[in-house]
Amino acid sequence: MSKSRSFKTSAPRRSDVPPGYAVDPEAGPMLRFEKSLPKLPVPTLESTASKYLESVKPHLTPAEFATTQTVVKEFLSSPIGKTLQERLLARAAEPGRQSWISEWWNDAAYMGYRDPVVVFVSYFFLHLDDKKKPGQAQRAASLLKALLPFRALVESKRLEPEKVRGMPLAMDSFQWLFHSSRIPVKPSDTAKKYDAAKHNHVVFVRKNKFYKVDLVDKSGRELSAAELEVQAERVLQLAGSDKAAPVGALTSDNRDVWTDSRAALVAASPQNVASLEAIESAMILVCLDDTQPVTRQESSWNLWVGDGRNRFFDKHQIIVFENGKSGFLGEHSCMDGTPTLRMNEFILASLAHGKVDLGPARAADTAKDLAAPQELKFVVDDKVASHITQSEAAFDKLVGDHELEVLHYEGYGKDYIKKFKASPDAWAQLVKQLAFHKMFGRPGVTYESAQTRKYQLGRTEVIRAASNENKAWAEAMLNPNETDEHRALLFRKAVTRHLQYAAWAADGQGVDRHFFGLKRMLKEGEAVPEIFTDPAFARSSHWELSTSQLSSPFVDGWGYGEVVPDGYGLSYSIGNNYIRWTITSLKRDNKALKHYLAEAATETREMMERAAAAEAKKAGEAKAKL
Repeated sequence: MSKSRSFKTSAPRRSDVPPGYAVDPEAGPMLRFEKSLPKLPVPTLESTASKYLESVKPHLTPAEFATTQTVVKEFLSSPIGKTLQERLLARAAEPGRQSWISEWWNDAAYMGYRDPVVVFVSYFFLHLDDKKKPGQAQRAASLLKALLPFRALVESKRLEPEKVRGMPLAMDSFQWLFHSSRIPVKPSDTAKKYDAAKHNHVVFVRKNKFYKVDLVDKSGRELSAAELEVQAERVLQLAGSDKAAPVGALTSDNRDVWTDSRAALVAASPQNVASLEAIESAMILVCLDDTQPVTRQESSWNLWVGDGRNRFFDKHQIIVFENGKSGFLGEHSCMDGTPTLRMNEFILASLAHGKVDLGPARAADTAKDLAAPQELKFVVDDKVASHITQSEAAFDKLVGDHELEVLHYEGYGKDYIKKFKASPDAWAQLVKQLAFHKMFGRPGVTYESAQTRKYQLGRTEVIRAASNENKAWAEAMLNPNETDEHRALLFRKAVTRHLQYAAWAADGQGVDRHFFGLKRMLKEGEAVPEIFTDPAFARSSHWELSTSQLSSPFVDGWGYGEVVPDGYGLSYSIGNNYIRWTITSLKRDNKALKHYLAEAATETREMMERAAAAEAKKAGEAKAKL
């Protein structure tokens, strides 16, 4: 996941060309800067080694750190270190290559990753409630109707590119938002994109049954919100109360297992082939769940995993509950969180501000010319049934081992933090480190995601958020003999360090992607350099805290799973007057971490206030002596 902010969708301004960029007139407005985006750089060995040593030090004893220093020094002076760097530079310079890492990373982190996508890869957004409190069918219809203009902008490539500080960002991944699906294949999955004009439909899922609904009528006119509501109501009625064999559960399993299950499904009947294609080619899936979650925690859990049956995890899915609450479940392989957040914000902001053309109000004859939803049936023979049973059991075991907690901390938010002229993101990261210190007595090895979309095919880099500076601050916070003035000084130093590393990561100058690339340049039979086998290397990339910030006034929660068995998924949002964390783990006492996060957030505020008061008092006393 990568950090994001709210983006406005505006009309393309072709004259708005930043210095150093050029417009490709044949690419369409959305992709007009794509070819002139810079390419991801290859950092120098010396730069990466220096950052690496700085980032591993908080996690090592002095003796361990001395050993690692020697290992790094030997790597820098070794022939193999220089050779790997030269190979990587040569790869980056190959004619026509847009990114030296893109193919490798997409395969290693996503397509070639074989654990189930649900829990380990997918992520969710909880929508802010609609104040009008619509029912399930009405909410689903309004979300779909608001989505259609965004789809039109994306599919026609007229969506205005996002920019950060005036620099355009890569938009290539937006092509996978609609009418696409991940496809299970051994040893590495693939993704398929379908023609939107030929597959202009949505698929609803209810009681484990799939229903295809065209988004236009027989004349080609786009359906109104009222008509979509009628179709959603028809799906609810057609699905009845009995659940079908949960074919969707197959998508929740290990990717190799799902590959075999899909082959069995395809072999069982040509009807299954047609049903799969209709699902995978749909604009998006809309899951009409038969639950009514109330709290953020209940809603988050149901969005993240649901029951594992009323889903198709290889596609993006809008999820609407019986009480009208809604959210989104993202398929992560082809894009990170920023494109899908922009899509969700567009939908929700458009509805909130009355910007959606919903069409004519519902009338008695609204449904008269609408074709009935088409159930996409599956032939489930004994072999397929056995696969389903096994996948259900695997899902229940995996999800049963997990827990999720939501902390919606209302003590303060970014408005308060900015009064101290501090970065809200750095502040939140320091609170996390203090909480981890409270719970475990040491720094937590922390991954914070930074987007690198200012480069061609850019995705993410790691902000190594556990630093020597925030270790010193956390220890000072836990030392009753420390003064608040000194704690505040250490806090400022830790914030500065965090911002510097975040800037490096965004500029493609982090540690982790460079080391990943160097390791990939090893040829068969070559000895692995000791830097990669040194215990410090594995320890400092064992992400106990997998963190990422996505903040939006229209999203009431979001989250994802842990990335190591003994770690936590720790997504967060920083609003004007709150900080919200979603904590996931393999039942590693999330409630305790939730408690320590709230306690650390409060203690940080109180410390900064006392330090500011002390400084003001000293300044006043000094002034009085003049």
